[in-house]
Amino acid sequence: MVKVYLAAPLFTLAEQSFNLSLAAYLKEQGLTVFCPQVECQGKEGEDIYRTCLDGLSNSDLVVAILDGADADSGTCWECGYAVAKGIPVVAVRTDFRRSGDTGGFNAMLYYSAAAIVEKSSDLFPTIARTKERLVGRQ
Repeated sequence: MVKVYLAAPLFTLAEQSFNLSLAAYLKEQGLTVFCPQVECQGKEGEDIYRTCLDGLSNSDLVVAILDGADADSGTCWECGYAVAKGIPVVAVRTDFRRSGDTGGFNAMLYYSAAAIVEKSSDLFPTIARTKERLVGRQ
């Protein structure tokens, strides 16, 4: 079974709601999902770091939400760690505002990703294609 780490900002009600909806969808698709806002509930400081690092290290795929004027720093760290460990990243930007080096993405995030999602309608098909590639490698 493919294990997904959902890297995303989780500070607003809208972000939290989106993350939970996306995690539910991924689970419906037969994926195991590590969602930090769920897994770290009630934890603080170093416990959050260690829990997330363990979840990230044991994942087969990272789905990273990179919306906003500047992508969330924690999400960026998680992407960098994943790339360094050879874990593919699906970089997702549903924000239609253009900024950064590549029309919305920071170049380091854009060019290190295994797949890019720039339109909301492409999110689920891209994740499905990436899942199929991973299942084929296992």
